[in-house]
Amino acid sequence: MIGQPTILIVDDEPANIEALASSLEELYEVQFALSGQEALARARMSPQPDLILLDVIMPEMDGFAICRLLKVDRRTVDIPVIFVTALANPDEEAKGFDCGAVDFIIKPFKDVVVQARVRNHLEIKRTRELLQRLAVTDSLTGLANRRHFEDALAHEVNRQRRRRGDLALVLIDVDFFKQYNDYYGHPAGDYILKTLAEALSSTLRRPADLIARIGGEEFACLLPETELAGAMAVAERIRSNIEALAMPHIHSSVAPYVTVSLGVAIVDSAEPDASAKLYKLADAQLYKAKQRGRNRVVGIEMPVLESARGMVP
Repeated sequence: MIGQPTILIVDDEPANIEALASSLEELYEVQFALSGQEALARARMSPQPDLILLDVIMPEMDGFAICRLLKVDRRTVDIPVIFVTALANPDEEAKGFDCGAVDFIIKPFKDVVVQARVRNHLEIKRTRELLQRLAVTDSLTGLANRRHFEDALAHEVNRQRRRRGDLALVLIDVDFFKQYNDYYGHPAGDYILKTLAEALSSTLRRPADLIARIGGEEFACLLPETELAGAMAVAERIRSNIEALAMPHIHSSVAPYVTVSLGVAIVDSAEPDASAKLYKLADAQLYKAKQRGRNRVVGIEMPVLESARGMVP
């Protein structure tokens, strides 16, 4: 949640909406819907509401049915739903919780109760989102971590398989990083990694591209729907941008500044075990880049042989 949270009030009675809105509008951005279909449409719109206050008794589609539809849609499943209802009995509450609601507010309600329950569930949602981000984020660089990368790789392989598209992977390793840490110290090494992460983020601009830190000094760029030539161009742009930073590294045998080596591969997502094959092939190209002198890009398209096209000497 960024900025002022948004509350969606769903009720077929405008007077009920006005009563809830008057309790919340000074603290939150308030939206409203008068029907189930309108509520579902608003919940799927971007930006989405942070929380939904949902009446139970409504014509055509009651609150329980609306809540069920929200909870089976991956776009809206994480939006907390609080039922606002006059049905104050345990069976109805149990039915609501079974549908996926997080709480009940019983009519007639008090403003302080509405505000407290909305505030509490927004805080729970905020904490959950933070934990989810931390679980897939590298704490030093702010990039995706290896877990996120592996999940994204599997997801993109499946997505590209449906679209019959190619998927490219660039693996990046900082040249002689151990020597850098030994001479300049680990705080300086951390600064280098954060600077490289910023350079990578500024080089890749497509929303679908993923940049991850997958090891100590190793990074990965996942490029959906990208042919080998395009991936090679991206990799060379990364290499030259990092070289242009001219960050001193007097113990590198390649250059007097920090450089990187890059391995590039693409895979036909229809290939069996495409995720593992793509990573293995890109890793092999990274190894070749190091063997050939570092500070360079080496790439090959699976399953083309090493002697075929796509190699950078």
